[in-house]
Amino acid sequence: MHCLALRPEPGLSATLDKAHALGLAITGLALSEIRAVPWDCPDPARFDGLLIGSANAILQGGANLARLTGKPVYAVGEATAAAARVAGFSVAHVGRGGLQGVLDAIPSLGPVPSHLLRIAGEEHVPLTPPAGVTFDTVIAYRNVMLPLDPAAPVLASCDALVLLHSAATASHFAAECDRLGLPRETVALAALGPRIAEAAETGWGAVHTAPRPDEAALLALASQLCQEARSIPVPPPVKP
Repeated sequence: MHCLALRPEPGLSATLDKAHALGLAITGLALSEIRAVPWDCPDPARFDGLLIGSANAILQGGANLARLTGKPVYAVGEATAAAARVAGFSVAHVGRGGLQGVLDAIPSLGPVPSHLLRIAGEEHVPLTPPAGVTFDTVIAYRNVMLPLDPAAPVLASCDALVLLHSAATASHFAAECDRLGLPRETVALAALGPRIAEAAETGWGAVHTAPRPDEAALLALASQLCQEARSIPVPPPVKP
């Protein structure tokens, strides 16, 4: 089974490095590209902190970030927190398992910040804040889809396990497979969450979802699936 990751850079390289450290044989293709979107910065005095669900919000945030460096960051994970620190922010909390979990944890962290600024991409998950916490959202980047053509020969020639990190990528991957005439039944999907798996629609050889929405869980799932595929005995050839 050939394992393929499809997320944009710089996340793709980080995913491949983590996968290789686990001993997972994997290749990657950036099926999309992150591009900055012009945005207006609200009055920083209105906010008690920043809610950041991707390092791309920091990497693509542009000059407006300089007006916000005095605000603590509530980050979805360590990679996002690291990008925030490099940009000069202090990090108040690093989550595990999705941005909703970060929001849910805020009341237990001490004095509750009453109003946050979420810096997000055009594709972002809906969130429900806990009591006493509100947030506004600005869009700082978008994910521009790219052709699947470079990966077509591999997908056409062998069984594949494709890692999907976003619903937009999942939907685009499905459309690209259809455009290129690639069979769905020889491709298994490993998605970061149920919403992402649903965006790929149906017809795949198998669809798996990580037990929690973080990359460590997704890569552990991919490693397990690849090991199981290698352990399946090859049937002997049928004698005429």
